[in-house]
Amino acid sequence: MSKTALITGASRGIGRECARLFAQAGYNVAAIYNKSEEAALSLKEETGCGIYKCDVSDCKAAHETVEAVFRQFGSIDVLINNAAIAQQALFSDITEEMWDNMFDTNVKSVYNFTHGVLPHMIHEKYGRIINISSMWGQVGASCEVHYSAAKAAVIGFTKALAKETGLSGITVNCIAPGVIDTDMNKNLDSETMEYLKEETPMNRLGTPHDIARTALFLADERSDFITGQIIGVNGGFII
Repeated sequence: MSKTALITGASRGIGRECARLFAQAGYNVAAIYNKSEEAALSLKEETGCGIYKCDVSDCKAAHETVEAVFRQFGSIDVLINNAAIAQQALFSDITEEMWDNMFDTNVKSVYNFTHGVLPHMIHEKYGRIINISSMWGQVGASCEVHYSAAKAAVIGFTKALAKETGLSGITVNCIAPGVIDTDMNKNLDSETMEYLKEETPMNRLGTPHDIARTALFLADERSDFITGQIIGVNGGFII
């Protein structure tokens, strides 16, 4: 029976490329989206994946979505917690609402879906949980305190959960992308993007494919002795 990968934030960017690659590798793909229905429908047409609309910050909705995926596919073997937002602001300008929204989307969603999926993985004595963080969660970014703090929380979550789940045959790893050429970075001007490229030893920005193929490796049997690790896919931007 084919394995199933559940991917949050799958309608665009890194999540969409993960959905493509996992589908090409023979996985059943459950693609979670919230607002981008047109993009989700086009992904379904392209890959044959199942699509599910869900506010990832809503715990009840997340658990209901997990159960819907189980009803359709019978298992969830891989969970990719990818859904996220980014925002630039001076710390003094970050409101409580902005802070809460950042953590609800970038951190609480990781709890919500992992909490829903993990009991099934423990029962099966198998699972791959892959969390998408950011290099800014490792080193911090000026004018992105709330984003950096949220992504750092994902890193801490990964390391702690990995220590709990190893005996159940479940690996938990984290990918920390560098600057990736996605819509999330479209708010940066061309001069800033060029500067970031020049600061990257590989002299290019990352692509969603760079992250997706790393996720595919972490889901593969070849990585079954890797857990609790933060994989930096950043072209050497931080070393």
